[in-house]
Amino acid sequence: MTEEENEKRLHRRRFYKAEQEASFAESQPHLTPQTQDPAYRLAFSDTEFLLREELRPVRFQLELLKTEMLLEEAKIGSTLVCYGSARIPSPEMAEAALKTATTPERMAVVERLVANSKYYEQARNLGRIASEQAIVEKGMRQFVVCSGGGPSIMEAANRGAVDAGAETVGLNIVLPHEQAPNNYVTPHLSFRFHYFALRKMHFLLRARAVAVFPGGFGTLDEFMELLTLVQTGKMKPIPILLFGKEFWNRVINFEALAEEGVINPDDLKLFTWVETAEEAWAEIKRFYELD
Repeated sequence: MTEEENEKRLHRRRFYKAEQEASFAESQPHLTPQTQDPAYRLAFSDTEFLLREELRPVRFQLELLKTEMLLEEAKIGSTLVCYGSARIPSPEMAEAALKTATTPERMAVVERLVANSKYYEQARNLGRIASEQAIVEKGMRQFVVCSGGGPSIMEAANRGAVDAGAETVGLNIVLPHEQAPNNYVTPHLSFRFHYFALRKMHFLLRARAVAVFPGGFGTLDEFMELLTLVQTGKMKPIPILLFGKEFWNRVINFEALAEEGVINPDDLKLFTWVETAEEAWAEIKRFYELD
């Protein structure tokens, strides 16, 4: 069948695709005051227009759709999300971290960070264990490791997946200071967000389990939002695995919240205390009755 005959078939689309229209616009040789003015640009090719304040709802939609579409195309059905600090050093970097401390106060802080570096290894182990399962259901990959794409605990989770030869997702965020994805995120699954809200939504849209490691404000924000969604019934329960009982009980008095009556005692059952990757995966297996 010739191209001309193929074009006459009923199923062939009659409108050009947007990318074709954009190429037509770029190739037009007419240089006049009218064609050179920004008003003449195609709206979807006009970055200056898309960045206008009034277009924020459109940017929200684009940020939601891009990641959703690409994850769907990558056959990722569900994820194992790992939250955690961007500052806790890996065990191999612990000694170097100690050398950076120049005052007793700073030394005390760094020593705590180094003590928590064991969770880097646990995040890495969890990423490896989950990825080694290679679970596929209805053609979609399950429990694909997903992190914030940054350093430290996030890097460890992605690194563990790579140890198992698996692909892994990173959801990074644009910040005023330099921020880049770690080297273990699969390039075509490395996403960057402007809006924290959309990033957090994508963390949980496919999450079938969440591991929460020691961390700061960002980790607390993500953890508390997840607890709120499950507590209020906006999200169905999933395994929420809280690593580091000593750390978390030092920074949050969970029991006091129940004693003060601002949460129900049963709300403390929304998450499970674990210390090792093996314990975490055993809880996931129990919850989903996996073989």
